[in-house]
Amino acid sequence: METTRRLFLQAGAGIGGGLMLGFGFARAEGAQALTDYVSIAPDGRITIMAKNPEIGQGAKTMLPILIAEELDADWTKVRIATAPSDEARYGAQFAGGSMTTTMNWEPMRQVGAAARWLLIEAAARKLSASHDAFTTAKGQVVHESGKTFAYGELAADAAKLTPPAADSLKLKDPKDFKLIGQSQNGYDSPKIVRGEPIFGIDMTLPGMVYAVYVKSPVYGARLQACDLTAAKAMPGVTDVFILKGTDWHGLQDGIAILAKSWWYAQNARTALEPVWDDAVGAPHDSAVYLEKAKALVKGTGEVKQQSGDIDAALKSAAKMVDAFYDVPFLAHVPMEPQNCTARVTASGVEIWAPTQVPNDGKALVGKTLGVPPETVNVHMRRAGGGFGRRLENDYMAEVAAIAQKAGKPVKLVWSREDDVAHDFFRPGCYHNLRAGVDAAGKLTAYACHSVTFSRDGQVAQGAGIDGNAFAPLVTPNFRLEQSLIETTIPTGYLRAPSSNALAFVHESFWDEIAHAAGQDPVAFRLAQLDAHLNDKANYNPARMRAVLQTVAKRSNWGKTKLPKGEGLGVATYFSHRGYFAEVAQVRVADDGQWRVLKVWAVGDVGSHIINPTGALNQVEGSVMDGIGSMEAEITFEKGRAVQSNFHEIPMMRMPKAPQVDVHFVTSDFPPTGLGEPALPPVIPAVANAIFAATGIRIRKLPILPETLITKQMASA
Repeated sequence: METTRRLFLQAGAGIGGGLMLGFGFARAEGAQALTDYVSIAPDGRITIMAKNPEIGQGAKTMLPILIAEELDADWTKVRIATAPSDEARYGAQFAGGSMTTTMNWEPMRQVGAAARWLLIEAAARKLSASHDAFTTAKGQVVHESGKTFAYGELAADAAKLTPPAADSLKLKDPKDFKLIGQSQNGYDSPKIVRGEPIFGIDMTLPGMVYAVYVKSPVYGARLQACDLTAAKAMPGVTDVFILKGTDWHGLQDGIAILAKSWWYAQNARTALEPVWDDAVGAPHDSAVYLEKAKALVKGTGEVKQQSGDIDAALKSAAKMVDAFYDVPFLAHVPMEPQNCTARVTASGVEIWAPTQVPNDGKALVGKTLGVPPETVNVHMRRAGGGFGRRLENDYMAEVAAIAQKAGKPVKLVWSREDDVAHDFFRPGCYHNLRAGVDAAGKLTAYACHSVTFSRDGQVAQGAGIDGNAFAPLVTPNFRLEQSLIETTIPTGYLRAPSSNALAFVHESFWDEIAHAAGQDPVAFRLAQLDAHLNDKANYNPARMRAVLQTVAKRSNWGKTKLPKGEGLGVATYFSHRGYFAEVAQVRVADDGQWRVLKVWAVGDVGSHIINPTGALNQVEGSVMDGIGSMEAEITFEKGRAVQSNFHEIPMMRMPKAPQVDVHFVTSDFPPTGLGEPALPPVIPAVANAIFAATGIRIRKLPILPETLITKQMASA
């Protein structure tokens, strides 16, 4: 079928831009595109486009499930392809904030329903019958007389029709779901097991050279001078040149080394002796930050949230709890380091990238090269982990600038040391907390002075304060203050941003309050859930109560006698529209070595778990990430990261992986995402379990064995 502008616009208008009769993607021979998302071949094979980047969160499988459900497709005949990065056709295309499910639960089902409507209408016209006389099942349209059409038979005729408006489409009653709620393996899993080249780092192009880009380890330092002669003479090197930086979010000053292989390029960097103006880094030191924070929390900060009379409530409290919490900077360290491939020609720019935000990348590349963003085409490659690091596209700007100057295709790969040194780090933070309880053990006051970071006078990326933290929602007298320390260290968003730090702080302190009040931590939390609720908070205490009660039951809370050195800890947190309560069982040895034996995680993310296998993977992964982060930190000396690779940044390894019991409580709310909400509460749950096992309160991360030994000796 020949595409016409008239037909394209008719179909586009019918679905508000979400269902357009476009043909901009590869299809099986003879296949007809019913919409920009669905193509059906004569033999019944169905290609469904997955519009969002795949970073391990399962979107490439989950989004097509929603379409296939309403289409009544035979899942065994479904092929999934990655959509082009084109927001005019596909709407927002990004991976972050656990938004994929929230934003696409209804629209993707409407896509499937529209395609189904087109097929039924095509059958109705063939038989001159009523549209309502047909049903569908497993890739077939069935007339009430028993006459059956395979989807492949109808595709050509269906592609000539215009779908109705989205809001007129009737979606399935959930009781009729056949795919939603059933486990499906990740679509790419067989390819990953076979080692097929689907990741960004696997990309190759004819005539391509490999690049390493050398930057200053001190953030913001400019290149003063560098003799390139020795590097150019190294084996396999094809070119070496200097680029001037344009944007701290993108291209920074550096030296590009091009070679016949990445190893040749990496080896040649040893011949460079660049001179950097690194004095800019002198004030930026972890020890300096800590001293500044300790001084700032003694004063007053900007009041971000307040209710009641906090000063009077603290003064009249029968018992007051006071603590200082210290949370470190963290690196993302995805398994696949940053990489990107680019080809720049007179007709435009092509980028192959494992990115979380392809269209932001287009804009950055356009700005860097001085070309219109619409001339930049970003091909989304599967990412070997994102965790928020690939919300930044600096590697994309670098390879585009290198390829433009080189005049040939270039593949840029960062070393692990580059990846750590030039991260957009989870910012550290410091918190002074005070709480008051009355004679009956009831919480009456809660005050928190948080010291976080700023850049150019504005709160730094990832350094915001979560207004939905548990305490301010249930405390009648509350004050949250914030003070800022200016930094040049690049910061960004790490999986469950803000929440991944604040949950540790507030939920650990919550445990302190419960013990000071002489109450069981679970019972104390349940009692507070019936207390004062901030009217402006997007928070449902009944949903949190349900997950907390469920996790207490599943973990046999308060009913199990544990061996010496073991303890249970509990924490809850509301983040990314998800409610999670988690219990951790921890063992602490005499030498300070600690291990999480088991975690019970119960969550409420709405009415449906679309793909249970994918959901389980996300919760288990969140738990592992959270626990792993408790042994890691990034520290700075004179503006540069001290740690460089995995020998200094511990990661969770298989022998230490705990058993994870995952359970979902369904509720009458639309489904929301699972990439992040299970992570924040596991950190305080583990810290609280260590306290239960040893009597040692964890107020500083990372948790090091020598710290536990020292505290054990001090308390002996």
